[in-house]
Amino acid sequence: MNIDEHLVSLDDAGKRLAAAAASAGPDAPVPSCPEWVVRDLVRHQGGVHRWATGYVSVPHTEYWDIDLDEIVGSWPADSDLVEWFTEGHAALIGALRSASPDLACWSFLAAPSPLAMWSRRQAHETTIHRVDAELAAGWEPTVIPPAFAADGVDELVSCFITRPGGRLKADPARVLRITCTDISGDWLVSIGPNGVTTTHVGEGQLSESDCQISGTANDLYLTLWNRKPPTGIAIDGDAGVVDLFADGVKIRWS
Repeated sequence: MNIDEHLVSLDDAGKRLAAAAASAGPDAPVPSCPEWVVRDLVRHQGGVHRWATGYVSVPHTEYWDIDLDEIVGSWPADSDLVEWFTEGHAALIGALRSASPDLACWSFLAAPSPLAMWSRRQAHETTIHRVDAELAAGWEPTVIPPAFAADGVDELVSCFITRPGGRLKADPARVLRITCTDISGDWLVSIGPNGVTTTHVGEGQLSESDCQISGTANDLYLTLWNRKPPTGIAIDGDAGVVDLFADGVKIRWS
């Protein structure tokens, strides 16, 4: 997916998050993030949008060692929460859309450019928390388009969990294959004592694994990002590898 496509997804996810949060109310619990109520969720995502905007618009070329309290200044009252979120969401989209393709700023995941990384990361960050808000409102989460869902699986398994210092490890090594059934997307996740290496599996390519999980991109996205149990996903082989992944990859706050 390209930057423009990620920004369209970011725009849609933010609007859906705002609508769900307004429906749920600030004190509604968030089932997928048990430590949070909607107030916490909206503050977090609104603060992260402002944090990301700072990197892109200033821009910050080094890690910005600041917490969300300092970035926000003062948190909004409950009556202003959704409007405050909407303002920050719009400012982030504006900053990303107006940024130069040659933008030089700090980034933390592999990507063709810093602008591409921030556009992709914020699109998926906001989509995951949009799902949280919809669950808090008691709604069935809006189905994620296959291309975007597969892109989110790729970001998770190719960029997030392969970073140094991750918790997902295994000794002896284990291999998990993840395959989309409705769109191109096939990954081999090798989990060893020193971390994770992920490779893409070519069409028709045979690759050995200890376990293979298959499902729609939407179901894989929500399951691997910890937003739903692995219902609707076929598990072939050692299901313990799926448990290993779930135990080592706890996506709650990002």
